[in-house]
Amino acid sequence: MSRFGWLVPLIGAAILAALPAVLTPYTHDLVSKIAVYAIFALSLELLVGMTGLVSLGHAAFLGIGAYVTALAAAQGTGPAIGWVLLLAVGAAAAYALFVGALSLRTRGVYFIMVTLAFAQMAYFVFHDTKFGGGSDGMFLYNKPVLHIAGRTLLDLDDKQQLYYTVIGTLVFTYALLAVIRRSRFGHALAGIRANEQRMRAAGFHTYAYKLAAFVIAGALAGLAGFLLAVKDGAVNPELLSWHESGTVLLMVILGGIGHLRGAVLGAIALTLLKEFFQAEAWLGSLAAHWQMTFGFTVIAFVALMPRGLVGLGTMSAAASRRNRP
Repeated sequence: MSRFGWLVPLIGAAILAALPAVLTPYTHDLVSKIAVYAIFALSLELLVGMTGLVSLGHAAFLGIGAYVTALAAAQGTGPAIGWVLLLAVGAAAAYALFVGALSLRTRGVYFIMVTLAFAQMAYFVFHDTKFGGGSDGMFLYNKPVLHIAGRTLLDLDDKQQLYYTVIGTLVFTYALLAVIRRSRFGHALAGIRANEQRMRAAGFHTYAYKLAAFVIAGALAGLAGFLLAVKDGAVNPELLSWHESGTVLLMVILGGIGHLRGAVLGAIALTLLKEFFQAEAWLGSLAAHWQMTFGFTVIAFVALMPRGLVGLGTMSAAASRRNRP
């Protein structure tokens, strides 16, 4: 990535850091929600955009991370952030290792269906048993804290501290994936996406590369689940549903597959569209049918912008070149 390429993410991070000074409680929570889903979308971008693996079961890792956070936080008052985070991310990564080891032996639509099947299995474990509160889910009463030498350095029950933790995690995730993209591992994933058979002929163990990408993506989704559980203070089985997997896939597609900033833009656009179409103050009685208007809008976006939101810059640049004398 060029120096100019880093400029937009850095400006965006600076704006997000300064926003709390002007945000209302509602918009404060909305920005935090968008940032969490941007992390979730970035984790799927690693699979879809960088590796060429379309998964329809990615929400399983988000939900597992969220549920493990709630279950671990229930064990004591003010649990330590370190071990709760480690459990949440570790559980999501472990399930991703199990799912990936089996599903990556299939390809194409079969891979999509297998990942969906494993996600639905996880969904029904939490939905149909009392393990995580059944269909009602469970509340997270004890938010994790960071204690060092008897002093509380970070308390995620504080909205302001939680906000900066979420934004910092988003910056970390974006930077991590940018480094991966430029690394030898990232170039191998790009080669697998372009032509896996040729990569195998060149001596690459493509299965191991794809499994590593799958586990990293699952771990990052679990990280998003940890933050979502802490932010909302509650979890429910719908976090693992195929609807959630479809939503995050739409974010990646809407933003522009193959671009990290596309995943972030997709998360912003899709979350704001949902909020807008559900707002009775704006749409009146039509807000009760928001799924219909939302669906038509997404279809129009995808039809008119086949390269996603990041493609708008390319289209405008091409148009300006055509108009030059």
